[in-house]
Amino acid sequence: MTFFNSVKLDKDKCMGCINCIKRCPTQAIRVRNGKAQIIKEFCIDCGECIRICPHHAKLASYDPIDVINHYEYTVALPAPSLYAQFNNIDDVNIILRALKHMGFNDVYEVAAAAETISEASRKYIHEHMDKRPFISSACPSVVRLISVRFPNLIEHILPLAAPIDAAAEKAVKLAVEKTGLPREKIGIIFISPCPAKMTAVKSPLGFESSQINAVIAIKEVYPILLSHMKQVANIDEDIVLSGKIGISWGRSGGEAGGLLTDSYLAADGIENVIKVLEDLEDQKFADLDFIELNACSGGCVGGTLTVENPYVAKAKLDRLRKYMPVARTHLDSENADDLLFKHEIEYQPVFKIGGSIKESIAAMAKIEELCEKFPGLDCGSCGAPTCHALAEDIVSGRAHERDCVHLLRGYIHQLTEQFNLLDSLNHPNQNTKN
Repeated sequence: MTFFNSVKLDKDKCMGCINCIKRCPTQAIRVRNGKAQIIKEFCIDCGECIRICPHHAKLASYDPIDVINHYEYTVALPAPSLYAQFNNIDDVNIILRALKHMGFNDVYEVAAAAETISEASRKYIHEHMDKRPFISSACPSVVRLISVRFPNLIEHILPLAAPIDAAAEKAVKLAVEKTGLPREKIGIIFISPCPAKMTAVKSPLGFESSQINAVIAIKEVYPILLSHMKQVANIDEDIVLSGKIGISWGRSGGEAGGLLTDSYLAADGIENVIKVLEDLEDQKFADLDFIELNACSGGCVGGTLTVENPYVAKAKLDRLRKYMPVARTHLDSENADDLLFKHEIEYQPVFKIGGSIKESIAAMAKIEELCEKFPGLDCGSCGAPTCHALAEDIVSGRAHERDCVHLLRGYIHQLTEQFNLLDSLNHPNQNTKN
C-alpha cells in the first residue's frame, strides 16, 4: 500500500515542540530525537499541522508558477475560493481575465463544474434514497479520513467526481477541440486553496488518474494577480461560466445548498468533522439526505494555501454571488455517467496492529497492559500525542517504555537506590563515624 503526502516537514526549522502532535486528527505525528516525524500512512493531508506549527516547519507541496511555461497551451482551473481573496470585487470576470493576462491561454472555472456536480448529485440522491445519508466526496481529506478510520461509512460516500476533476475533463476536451494540439502539449493547472487537492491529483479518489497536470497555490498566484487585475478591469470580456451555486462551493454549506433541499448537515473544521462522523457511525443522522464535510474551517476558503481570513473570505463570497444568476452551467445528460466513480473507495487499515486476529488480540492486550503503567496524563513529553498512542508505538516497535518521562524517572530512581545499596555493601564503613 503506497501513499502520497503533500504535507512535508522541514527538519531544519523543526524545534521539537509538541504543538503538532496535539492537533493532528489522526495522530500521524511523533517527536523523536528532537524532531517531528510524520507517519505518512496515517496522514490525511488536512494541513492542521501547517496551521498550528509556530516555527513554520510543516510545508505544503505544490508546483511553482513557472510550470505554465512547460506547456504549449495552458488552462487555469481557479477554485471558487480564489474569488474570495480580493477586496472590492463585484465581477468574477476581472479575476478570470487577469489569469489570462498573467500567462494562461484559457480559463475554465471549477465553479462551473461544481454546478454540474450539484445537478448530478441531486439526480443520484433522488435515485438512491435507500442508501442515504450521502457524504460529500469533494474534500479529499475527509474521504481519506473515512477510508482509514471510518470504514463502515465508505458506502455512504457520494460516488461522484469532485468539481476539480470534472473541470479538468471538460477543460481538456475544449482545449483539444480549440487548438488541435496533442494532449501532452496542453497543461491543465489547478489553483488550489489546500494541500489535500495536490494529494487528490497524485492519488485520485474513485478514478485511476487525474487530468490535472499541475497544482499551484492561491497564495502564490494572489500577489501576481493583483497587478494584472488593474490592467484588465475595463476590458469588456464576459467569460464567467458559473452562478450562485458554483461560487458557493467555496464556503461551508455551499455544496449542500446546491442540492436545493433542507435535509442536510454541513460541518467544517477537522475536529467537528470527526464528531459528525462518529455520530453518523452511531446512526444519529439516519433521516438526512446529505452531509457536507470540509476539513478546513469555513470550507475551502479556510485552506492553508489561501491568504484571507476564512470568515472574511466567506462574507466576500456571499457578497460576490448576491446578484449572480442561480446557475450558468448545466449537466450534459449524455456524459453524466462519466462523473461516476470508476472504482470504489477502499478501506485502508493503516491503524491495524498484528497480521492476524490472534496477533491483534495479543497486541491489544499488551497495549492495555502498558497503558496501566503510564500515568494517563497525555502530556506529550514522550513525543506521542497520548499514552495510548505511545503504547501502540511500543507494541509496533517504534518506541520504548522509557520514552515516558514518568517511567524513566521511576527507573532512574530505582537505579539510584540499587547503586546506593551496592555501594554500601562494598564500603560498609564509609559512612561510619569514628
